[in-house]
Amino acid sequence: MITAATGRQSLVEQCRSRLREGQSELRQRFLDNEDAPQLLQARCALVDAVLGDLWQALALPPELTLLAVGGYGRGELYPVSDVDILLLLPATPEPELTSRVEFAVALFYDIGLEIAPSVRTVAECAQAAAGDLTICTALLEARLLTGDRRLFTEVCRELREGLDAQSFFDAKRMEQEERHRRYQDSPYSLEPNCKEAPGGLRDLQTILWITRAAGFGDSWEDLARHGFITRDEEEQLLRSLTFLQRLRCHLHLHVGRREDRLLFDHQTALAGRMGFVPTATRLASERLMQQYYRTAKMVTQLNTILLQNIGAAISPPAEQEPSPINERFRKTHELLDVVADDVFQKRPAALLEAFLLMQQHADLQGMTARTLRALWHARTLIDDEFRHNPDNRRCFLSILQQSRGVLHELRRMNQFGLLGRYLPNFGKIVGQMQHDLFHVYTVDQHTLHVLRNLRRFLADEFTHEYPLCSELMSDFPRQWVLYVAALFHDIAKGRGGDHSELGAVDAAEFCAAHGVDPEDKELIVWLVRHHLLMSSVAQKQDIADPEVVGAFAATVGGERRLVALYLFTVADIRGTSPKVWNTWKGQLLEQLFRSACRTLLDGDEAPVRQGMIEERQQQAVRLLRYFALPDSVHQRLWKQLDTVYFMRHSAEEIAWHTRSLYYRIGREEPLVKARLNPQGEGLEVLVFTRDQRDLFARLVGFFSRSGYTIVDAKIHTTRHGYALDTFMLLDLGDRGSDRDMISYVEHELSDRLRRRGPPEGPGNGRLSRQVRHFPVQPMVTIEEDEKGTHYVLSVSATDRPGLLYTIALTLAAHRANLHTAKISTLGERVEDTFLISGGDLRDTASRIRLETELIERLKL
Repeated sequence: MITAATGRQSLVEQCRSRLREGQSELRQRFLDNEDAPQLLQARCALVDAVLGDLWQALALPPELTLLAVGGYGRGELYPVSDVDILLLLPATPEPELTSRVEFAVALFYDIGLEIAPSVRTVAECAQAAAGDLTICTALLEARLLTGDRRLFTEVCRELREGLDAQSFFDAKRMEQEERHRRYQDSPYSLEPNCKEAPGGLRDLQTILWITRAAGFGDSWEDLARHGFITRDEEEQLLRSLTFLQRLRCHLHLHVGRREDRLLFDHQTALAGRMGFVPTATRLASERLMQQYYRTAKMVTQLNTILLQNIGAAISPPAEQEPSPINERFRKTHELLDVVADDVFQKRPAALLEAFLLMQQHADLQGMTARTLRALWHARTLIDDEFRHNPDNRRCFLSILQQSRGVLHELRRMNQFGLLGRYLPNFGKIVGQMQHDLFHVYTVDQHTLHVLRNLRRFLADEFTHEYPLCSELMSDFPRQWVLYVAALFHDIAKGRGGDHSELGAVDAAEFCAAHGVDPEDKELIVWLVRHHLLMSSVAQKQDIADPEVVGAFAATVGGERRLVALYLFTVADIRGTSPKVWNTWKGQLLEQLFRSACRTLLDGDEAPVRQGMIEERQQQAVRLLRYFALPDSVHQRLWKQLDTVYFMRHSAEEIAWHTRSLYYRIGREEPLVKARLNPQGEGLEVLVFTRDQRDLFARLVGFFSRSGYTIVDAKIHTTRHGYALDTFMLLDLGDRGSDRDMISYVEHELSDRLRRRGPPEGPGNGRLSRQVRHFPVQPMVTIEEDEKGTHYVLSVSATDRPGLLYTIALTLAAHRANLHTAKISTLGERVEDTFLISGGDLRDTASRIRLETELIERLKL
């Protein structure tokens, strides 16, 4: 028994040195051979030996028992995982024994192990297992390290007797569902958790925990022996498990601490460690992540099948006579079932028929595990001959044309590998990540999200979300053409070249092969080719300019195209990332849609620009009458405004400006008015002040310090030298306090403008991890407009705190006048467009200097 401090110190040093040297050797061996199972088992053996020797040196009473539990009990110790141990006692300890146990636990920490200890009696173990699913699961994997074997046998017996297989199954299934929800029920996130997310290691462990509790064995070999999986499925599972184990081992060794998230920070290094190399069109990290996503997909497939099979074995459903559907399928317990395991081998066309039947029979709640397994194993029957079969082509098109279940069945087809087999080019984008900082899903999952959004427009329960889209979608003839366009709009991602053009070629070939009507084919191909058009115009151009709207309408060319493009654009942006969509983008798209509608309907009879301005002015006057203001209220202000002002502002905005400035014309004092955005979230702010140097930079700095981002700015200078600027602001922190901020913005900004101090820079902010690892190469262009009076400055760069302030200061330094600012944020990337004039912009060399200076300042 160790009593002296020197003895303790010597023992600790010996054990720590043994662990350090042993783990260093294991690390090097793994880096040489990448045998993850060997590393996990060898680390367990190393820790077993050290703890065993330490236990002997401590000379604890022989009736005590030391158990390995959890992952350590399972025999899998990852490089920096916790070491879960249980000190099992025969009875509640006396104070002297308690002291010795505490001393032992402290030594376990001191030797350098990340120990997760628990100390319990057998009775306490039984009680804890009954009330805590996590403890129950950990005890299921208990393994004797040293001590009294009878005590170990007793706790195992108590656990078995208190364990109800059905209750454990139900609890574990609910636990998995809750865990999956924490990860948005998807393994395809940008930075997945390789342990906890759907398709990760935990999904495989859950299966073995359930089978162990039910008495079906504790290994994949046992599952195969009991008939739950085939030998082929066992091999697939083992390959998936080995890949995930390798990946997690490399992750732990690379980071040097517990970390299971595949962060951007680590993906490139992990790809190099695991032998992935870049290609001409794809990063090594993208290739690694595609392999991960395909592995996770395989795990979720088998997890689904096994849970159904094991659940049925634990609690067999009541006998019920199957209801025949046709000679190949039947309904069993509300599920679609094949009449025989070889149905698809005898009739491969039934592979698509199964999904069509799910749509046509509303009483079917899903597919049996037997059917899912048969579908998965038969997916290789979909070959060129299958794809060219006219019946199969008609069936696939019919799946897209059904009134219900389109999204669910395409998701199921993708989940079990059939969609990528039927559309080989779609198969190439399965699991393909887009490291562009605003797509947060793989290409195939983004595609299905777009389809989901289109289908959502048709659901009564979601009409409140986007009423105009729901109305347009319900009236749109042959809605399925939009679904075809959705399938193909990003199908060429990762091939190199323009994915819109390449996707249009694929879409044209599909339509021709499937006998799509020429009119619908033309729309599908046009949509795929131009699916980025509307978002680009709305977010980068001045859509209050009739010429911009006219050019857009001319490109679209017809009302059906316009409606289709609008619906598709909303669905596409919303399917990109929750961070990309906001109500302001929705307002821009709707404004462009309505303006283009008017242009298309009026055609050659469209009013001239002056007529449009007069109509807008008349409407503004009518709005002013609601506030009991005299008919002459507008005259003093409007005579200081030019045509450009009335083109760029709506009648409602003109009326608001006029009402706010009625008593202020001729005064030197600056005026700031703020209001809640009449059309959605955020604030709209009007600034009226004598024009001054660095005004835009001063305003940008103030708004940023106040926690707002500018999404739109209309900059105007009156004839008598006043700035009349309008800003649309969104709360960066989503504080929900816009109304409370109105007084603050009006008072504080007015005070700063009155004092005319130097511009205040925005507050300090931090770059996101994504930005640090995937920066956007800044791009700046300055192009002369068609009239030669103004210049269009386009900026694309990584978003970061102070970006707009930097641009404003640079423009001020070059004495450039700002007329409009179109601010567009796409995830972590900004694409801003400014209309500028003045300074030395007419000189080519000066424009080049401005471009070069902006690029240098925008680099991270």
